[in-house]
Amino acid sequence: MKSGFITLIGKPNVGKSSLLNEIIGEKIAIMSPKPQTTRNNILGIYTNDLMQAVFIDTPGLHNAKSKLNEKMVDETYKSLKGVDICILMMDISMPITEYEKKIIDKLKNYSIPVFLVLNKIDLVSKLELIKRLEEVNKLMNFKEIFPLSVKNKDNIDTLLNKVYEYLPEGPLYYPSDQITDVSEKFVVSELIREKVLFLTNEEVPHSVAVVDVLYLENNTISATIIVERESQKRIIIGHNGSMIKEIGKRARLDINKLLGKNINLELWVKVKENWRNKALDVKSYGNYHD
Repeated sequence: MKSGFITLIGKPNVGKSSLLNEIIGEKIAIMSPKPQTTRNNILGIYTNDLMQAVFIDTPGLHNAKSKLNEKMVDETYKSLKGVDICILMMDISMPITEYEKKIIDKLKNYSIPVFLVLNKIDLVSKLELIKRLEEVNKLMNFKEIFPLSVKNKDNIDTLLNKVYEYLPEGPLYYPSDQITDVSEKFVVSELIREKVLFLTNEEVPHSVAVVDVLYLENNTISATIIVERESQKRIIIGHNGSMIKEIGKRARLDINKLLGKNINLELWVKVKENWRNKALDVKSYGNYHD
């Protein structure tokens, strides 16, 4: 039996959470087109007859402009300590940025094998793919390079086969039927936050946290959405409560799938001014799980 830990890193919106969900076969990491959707390191546990691969989905690496963002970037680099493989993920349909080159330069200081995953090959021609492969080969001596499409499920099995090759012999770190390390309440809070990200714009998505998830009687779940300003609260609630109803409707569908039963969802909105720049509030509201 082989087992070990694999960190997924990269800029926001390159497809890390989508890849993790596809590998695990369940939605354990939320997704949205908004940058910095993932705020914490989340484990996705893939187990078959030959191996247990524990994938660590990390916040997208970016230039931090708040206490919350600093914490997110710190979480990502912490994930590189003690792992067996690092998977750097990039969007092949976009030009390589200077920030990505800086990430690669940092990775050169680690002794762990680094795989490069070039996602979204469905969006580029073969000629563009070849050009990008030539470009990335000059940046670092990656142990393996995988052009793939998470959307079309192309080449993911090949990636898993290579992960197996590089993992050491080891024990099962988690029960074979466990797929994540986060609590059910945490996943519920993230599913609610995901709907806010999809339905709101500008600064609202980045200012939102979901806390105080409570299981009440009669299959009812209550949760509080935190924002930074009264104007954001008005947006979340919407005209005659239209937005909060839509958030609740969409979140409830995913939560029903997660729990395997129909639930009632009660959502509340609370203002906590400038919480992303206050260390104690970041710890309380930033959805970090210990």
